[in-house]
Amino acid sequence: MRFAVLAAVSAVVVTMSACSGSKPCAGVGVTSQIGVTFLQRGYTDLAGASYELCAGGRCVKDQLEREDITRISLRLPDDVGPDLGTVRFRVTPAGGDHPEIDASTDVKLTRQSDGCGGGAYSEGLAFTKEGGLTRKIPSSVSAAWRKHLKSLASPS
Repeated sequence: MRFAVLAAVSAVVVTMSACSGSKPCAGVGVTSQIGVTFLQRGYTDLAGASYELCAGGRCVKDQLEREDITRISLRLPDDVGPDLGTVRFRVTPAGGDHPEIDASTDVKLTRQSDGCGGGAYSEGLAFTKEGGLTRKIPSSVSAAWRKHLKSLASPS
């Protein structure tokens, strides 16, 4: 009887750990997704404008806040592969019928390992008025994102 209980407990522990080795798993937070960092510089006031980010037959829609830079993410199914296809990004001003921004690009996703033999496919894009929708993140977008993050940090 003791042997059966010990075997059952061992099986549960191995199953719960998801990894059998001395190296801890980093799998928390690894999700399949496409993200766009959007630099609003160069546009009229887009506060309240609606946005739509679509890829792989899925879309996310919401409204923009009044800010210099916005990060938008679209979660993809866990079983998505590297060949995502076309990503489309649209922004329509509040009260408008036609998008001010309507950009698309073909994307291959990059695999991110969870450190335990699993992982997810994702990719980050940037959108600027000058450069459009691109996989190459311009230095102006990186700088604006760092500035944004610093503004969120508390002085303590």
